[in-house]
Amino acid sequence: MQVIRSSLSYTHKMPGKNTPVIDTMRTLSGQFPRFGSRRIRVLLGREGIVVGRDRCAALWAQAGLQVPKKRCRRRVAGSRPSPHAPAARNSVWCYDFVFDACANGQQVKCLTVVDEYTRECLAIDVAGSIRSSRVIEVLSRLISVHGAPRYLRSDNGPEFVSTALLKWAVQEQIETALIDPGTPWQNGTNESFNGKFRDECLAMEWFRNRIEAKIVIEDCRTHYNEVRPHSSLQHQTPAEFRRASECNSTTGAVNL
Repeated sequence: MQVIRSSLSYTHKMPGKNTPVIDTMRTLSGQFPRFGSRRIRVLLGREGIVVGRDRCAALWAQAGLQVPKKRCRRRVAGSRPSPHAPAARNSVWCYDFVFDACANGQQVKCLTVVDEYTRECLAIDVAGSIRSSRVIEVLSRLISVHGAPRYLRSDNGPEFVSTALLKWAVQEQIETALIDPGTPWQNGTNESFNGKFRDECLAMEWFRNRIEAKIVIEDCRTHYNEVRPHSSLQHQTPAEFRRASECNSTTGAVNL
């Protein structure tokens, strides 16, 4: 049996027409290492590079790009519809805490507030300690900018069930929607956001101190709202979805 010697040293070469696309994919993957081929495809489209879904997946695999898989978490069987499902912007705001630490040993406590309808992150307040009085300050500031929500969804943490916060909510005519103890999935929108926040920001950054953490985290919040495609919003950003919904509601009011 004879073998052509040149075939032993053959290396597969990528077609030339794919090289610019793959180079751009590598650049975007370097900027957003937690994005998979679907979100990278959306970003390619924003740069004027139109790639079909199957071709994008093939080029992604061909280039050896991948996102490390996360372990699957066990979920409780059965479906539990979320009470007070949002029907419009400011229907439901959900909030919770995320914790981290800086290189200098300073603890970081982040209060995340998300509009469940638009998926927009309204605020990430960063401090060493956040009590109910500070939660009220953050919410009051957000209300002055965005208007008040109808419901506030949270777990039963002491900051969220304090007498001061509950009295403030009554004064603002906001109803509190506390989830059942031990059921974080009832606050699924905020749990989902916090998971992405940990994965795409906190796990990727090493803050020297709390001041740097505030700056970087605010940049991450802006990126999430203005740049990051959201799969449940048909790959629009939360800001794009909010503007579109506001435009539709205005058009509907004019037609009436």
